[in-house]
Amino acid sequence: MNNPLSVWQTPAMTARLKGRYASERRFRAIGFIAMGISMLFLVFLLVTMLAQGVGGIDWAFLSGSDSTEPANAGIWGAFKGSLLTMGVTLALSFPMGVLAAVYLEEFAPKSPWVDWVEVSINNLAAVPSIIFGLLGLAVFINWMGMPRSAPLVGGMTLALMTMPVIVIAGRNAIKAVPPSIRDAALAVGASPVQAVFHHVLPLALPGILTGTIIGMARALGETAPLLMIGMRAFVSTPPGGITDPSSVLPMQIFLWSDEVDSAFVQNTSAAILVLLAFLITMNGIAIYLRNKFETRW
Repeated sequence: MNNPLSVWQTPAMTARLKGRYASERRFRAIGFIAMGISMLFLVFLLVTMLAQGVGGIDWAFLSGSDSTEPANAGIWGAFKGSLLTMGVTLALSFPMGVLAAVYLEEFAPKSPWVDWVEVSINNLAAVPSIIFGLLGLAVFINWMGMPRSAPLVGGMTLALMTMPVIVIAGRNAIKAVPPSIRDAALAVGASPVQAVFHHVLPLALPGILTGTIIGMARALGETAPLLMIGMRAFVSTPPGGITDPSSVLPMQIFLWSDEVDSAFVQNTSAAILVLLAFLITMNGIAIYLRNKFETRW
């Protein structure tokens, strides 16, 4: 009887293993090259924006509002509008998305209607953002009569766009919780609702927050839906509430980049830096909360 170890020591097998190791090294090299090219583009963008815009960031720029004069133009009005818009988006999309994910994954019966809802949610996550802008214009403004260019309408429109992402991420996170957690909770007398909300949902929260980070980051950088509901308007005063006319940071950057006066180039670069700082801060807070609530089993 031949020794099994001798099979791995034949010239053919040795050459085959060398080929596999060489393929693995080539794959790693291609991955590092792709990552390096991506990092180069990111570094180039940051260096360019810092060179053009860091000199324009001062207290007057951070505390001022939009103006036709580049020297007097500031970012506070658009920044406050983004804060209010993101607040409305998060307040609507997060609880509704999580509850929808819990119902579809834990309580929804198997039926053609539920299957149709699941397929629709998956399709909505891939719909172009401008379609949600048209929906917000038709429903919230034309039909419901809500004010144009308001953070309330902008937040509701972006919530429609963000909710499918949260639902899909929430369902995957809930599905990843071991069934033994549910069985143990039910075995000690917990009801199905208590088992889900007291045991399953806390364990799935890190994954849900990851989906929320992705959805909110996408919403923060959107301009097309907000363009459709009138947030392109020139607003010279910061909004006092969610129903006042306002702009947002991406729209303000778009408006300044379209100006003929070359002095707005510095304002545009400075506004991009503020938007990046806002995005990094928001993601950092979400990642901190995700890690804080993460539980290993």
